[in-house]
Amino acid sequence: MTNLIDTRPDYRVGTWKLDPNHSEVSFTVKHLKISKVRGTFETFDVTVVTAEDPKDSTIEATIDVASVNTNQKDRDAHLRTSDFFLADEHPTITFTSTGIDTDDNDFTIKGNLTMRGVTLPVTLKGEFGGIVTDDYGQTKAGATASTTINRHDFGVSWNAALEAGGFTLGDDVKITLDLQVVLQK
Repeated sequence: MTNLIDTRPDYRVGTWKLDPNHSEVSFTVKHLKISKVRGTFETFDVTVVTAEDPKDSTIEATIDVASVNTNQKDRDAHLRTSDFFLADEHPTITFTSTGIDTDDNDFTIKGNLTMRGVTLPVTLKGEFGGIVTDDYGQTKAGATASTTINRHDFGVSWNAALEAGGFTLGDDVKITLDLQVVLQK
């Protein structure tokens, strides 16, 4: 594998904070076995600390569960209940990295995802978009990453049987992160 620092002369060591206006956390899950339901979380935070050796870098993220948005008010309210996220008892979803591997602009991040009080290891695969300095003198970095989890592993097991067989919701949930972060001075 090629080290990111060897292929990116713009690589910077430091602490990076989320640029929420240019970032999104989204998810998709199969619905009725024929389509997908899509949603986002409107409120979340990410801190990336890049190290001299990119493999020693760390990432911490927190998602406000109550900010779930599927563009359907009743469904969003249902998602906050004990059938799904149990937002009153578990108001956040967290991720803490445990290891990072890079290969040119591609990366793999291993870490622990905690949802509904259950912590399990997950692997995010992604692509580093690059680093630029914007018109305001801020150094920004961008990346996209995704993982797929089985919702039952985190205690999210509500479903409804379909008359034609099968269930309303699929088991696998794809989580996608489109992030832009700002180097702190």
